[in-house]
Amino acid sequence: MSERGKLYGIGVGPGDTELLTLKAVRILESVPVIFSPKSSKEKDSIALSIVNPIIEKRDDYKKLMIVAPIFPMIEDENELEKCWTSASEMIAQYLDTGRDVAFITLGDPSIFSTYSYVQKKLKGAYEIETVPGITSFTACAAARNEALVEKNDILTVVPKIDKRLDNVMEYTNAIALMKASRNMRKLELKIENNKRTKDIYSVQNCTRENEKITDGFSQDKPYLTTTIIKLDD
Repeated sequence: MSERGKLYGIGVGPGDTELLTLKAVRILESVPVIFSPKSSKEKDSIALSIVNPIIEKRDDYKKLMIVAPIFPMIEDENELEKCWTSASEMIAQYLDTGRDVAFITLGDPSIFSTYSYVQKKLKGAYEIETVPGITSFTACAAARNEALVEKNDILTVVPKIDKRLDNVMEYTNAIALMKASRNMRKLELKIENNKRTKDIYSVQNCTRENEKITDGFSQDKPYLTTTIIKLDD
C-alpha cells in the first residue's frame, strides 16, 4: 500500500491573489489535487478564482485534479453534515492513494471556514497542515488605511447581529461584523443608535477589482461584505 497523502487547509485571503502567502503558493504549485467547494453547481468558486493565476501557470495544469464539492448555504444541520461527510470521504480516497490534497478556503481556515468541519472528520487519521490566510476584517482595515485596534483595545468578531451583541458591545472596542448580508436594518439601527458607537464602515469585495468602501452599513449587501464598528472608550 502506498504512503498516505497529506491534507493542506489553505487560506487564500479575501480576494487579491497577491495576498496569498509564499507557503500557500508553494503548495498550490505542486499539489496534485485541489478541493475547491462552492455553494451550488451554478456558481463558480471564489476561492478558485483567487488561486487560478497561480495554478494556471503550472506545467502540469492539465493533469491537475480540481474537485468542487457542493457546500450549500443552508442552516439544515443534517444536510450540512451529509455534505461535510461526503467531502471528507472524497478527500480520504485521494489521500489513501498517496496524493496530497489542498483544500482552499476564503480568508483564513480557522475563521468561520467550512474547511474546519472536514478537518475535524479527518484529524487523527491523516497528516494535516493548516496554512493561515489574511482575514477579510484585517484586509478591510488596510483598505481604509487605519488601525483596527490599538493599545489594549478588544476586538470582537461577530458572525451576525443578534441578542448576544448587547453584552458584547458593553466591553469591546471594535467589532468585525462578518457576513453582513445576513443582518436586518432594524438590528443595524440598534448599533447605530448605541451611545458608544463612534464609526461604522463597510467594505464590499475587499481587495478585489470591484472593491467598494462605504460609511455605515452597506445598503446592497453583496455576499462578500464586512462591516467594521468602532466604539468609544
